[in-house]
Amino acid sequence: MRNSKKERIIRILLSKKARTKYKIAKEAECTPSWVYMFLKQVKDKNLYDLWLKIKKKPKYREYLIKEPLEILKETKFDYALTTYFAETIIQSYLFPLRYDIYIKEGDLEGWHKLLTDNGFYGKGNFRILIYDDFKFLEKQIINFKNIKLKLVTKPQLIVDLMQENGPAKEAAEMLMKNV
Repeated sequence: MRNSKKERIIRILLSKKARTKYKIAKEAECTPSWVYMFLKQVKDKNLYDLWLKIKKKPKYREYLIKEPLEILKETKFDYALTTYFAETIIQSYLFPLRYDIYIKEGDLEGWHKLLTDNGFYGKGNFRILIYDDFKFLEKQIINFKNIKLKLVTKPQLIVDLMQENGPAKEAAEMLMKNV
């Protein structure tokens, strides 16, 4: 629980909106004294590096899907697109080798049915990341080829790309320069 509170606070700080410590505490669902103590600890530290250290890898499932964009276009389920394809939409540095989406834990069975009806379960080009703190995941709507897609915010995308390593880490560093 402690790391999820820290992660929420870091996410709020990186959103660049001016907030009081009390407002941060309210949004992160923790006490103002907890926020105050945490802010003293992180003073003069790189928030992305700290976030990467405390961020736990989400549970995931992989699928092989023929038309991933069509599924995202038609779905009624909430999601947030991240890593390779999201980076391609934002800055076009990486080859979009995989579609990664964050989903609510409660939507897992619905997504599984939708994806197995439209493809195969197992190693593939589409990965769902089950995120237990989904309500704190901010999203942005991007129009891509006349399809409205829900993407994670740039700070979330940066830390997700850094977690992937390799060329994805390079892409994250390029994104950091523009944030």
